Amino acid sequence: MSATVPLVVLAAVAAAVLALAGPAAAGSDTDLRIRVWNEGRDATPTRTFTLRCDPAGGSLRNPGLACRKLAVLRSPFAPLRKDLQCTQLYGGPQEALVTGSYRGQRVWVLLNLRDGCRIDRWRKLAFLTPGFGTAANS
Repeated sequence: MSATVPLVVLAAVAAAVLALAGPAAAGSDTDLRIRVWNEGRDATPTRTFTLRCDPAGGSLRNPGLACRKLAVLRSPFAPLRKDLQCTQLYGGPQEALVTGSYRGQRVWVLLNLRDGCRIDRWRKLAFLTPGFGTAANS
């Protein structure tokens, strides 16, 4: 048996273990700053929160739960698709800016309530903006 066969088997086992670890490993290298404006970004930020995962910490209420919620979301900070059809609803002037790193990737995402797609996104990430916006509280 050649020496490469055990290496291939070892690599396959390592890949399987990492795949099973998925969400648990998701918190690695997560360090976020969330600034929230009740009246839009023209005003002074209403609140600023921080969130770190693995280990969980920061000023966000219940950081461990927030890290677990983030871990199960698929690409929570990905840009909205350009071809997305969004209802023309207005949910309010609230905005939140999420910056930092998530799973080792740089993050800069502006959340707002300007249409149905953005309201939906705000609701999915409402645990990052506790108590802000009617959409986040519903």
